[in-house]
Amino acid sequence: MEKQDAEAARRWLSDQGVNQGRDGWVSDEKPDVVLTANEVAHSWAADVFAEDVEPAEQLRLAFGLLDLLEEYWVTYEIRIADDSAEGPLPADVLWGGYRRRLEAERDVEAVTYSLWVDWFEDHTTSDTAFAEVLGSDIDRVVADRSEPLIRRARRVLECSGPVRWAVKEPAYRTATRVPALHCAVFRGILASFHDLYGDLEPAAALALLDQLDLPTNTRHRAELHHVLTAGHRNRYRSAGAWEHAVRSCA
Repeated sequence: MEKQDAEAARRWLSDQGVNQGRDGWVSDEKPDVVLTANEVAHSWAADVFAEDVEPAEQLRLAFGLLDLLEEYWVTYEIRIADDSAEGPLPADVLWGGYRRRLEAERDVEAVTYSLWVDWFEDHTTSDTAFAEVLGSDIDRVVADRSEPLIRRARRVLECSGPVRWAVKEPAYRTATRVPALHCAVFRGILASFHDLYGDLEPAAALALLDQLDLPTNTRHRAELHHVLTAGHRNRYRSAGAWEHAVRSCA
């Protein structure tokens, strides 16, 4: 599906006069100027949502552009389109597109970054976004334990720091039943403490941390245990707490 979407996006770009060459992308308007994938995304991604087709087709085309260019800016335009006067975008296509890419073997940094900064940091969207990409089917992940589902769960957990603790804690707790996800749960708790918008409940997070079977050399485990034991919720709301933990655990 992703390859088909990418090829559809390639054809669409060609219709806009933009084609990929050996050294990068070139537009018919300026054939002597080589464009990066990021420049193509900034210049043309928004135009997808001006196409005279159904929103679902616009969205599939945008995801194809993401697969082709692998640039965060495409996901940003998806978020803008969802929040526009013409939005919201079809939820099944939107979140189905995110889930499939989170399950893929290929690198998905643009997708996880998008989840983090565009959907999880915004508390008007984070509850729904987290539920759609993991919270609603974490039990299936645990029961199935297929590689694609584990990949998706790992990637979501690791970038879920800004999601409200009450929303993500059940998924964290369920994920502890899968040893392959223990490191991801740890990184999720760590991000919940360190992220500017991170959220956690110290006692509950500490209880989860103590259940994790982590490598003995896991970096920052001792410091995280220290700050949670002291009742700190977030690095930015407890000035000096992390630095004190680092000194204490040295």
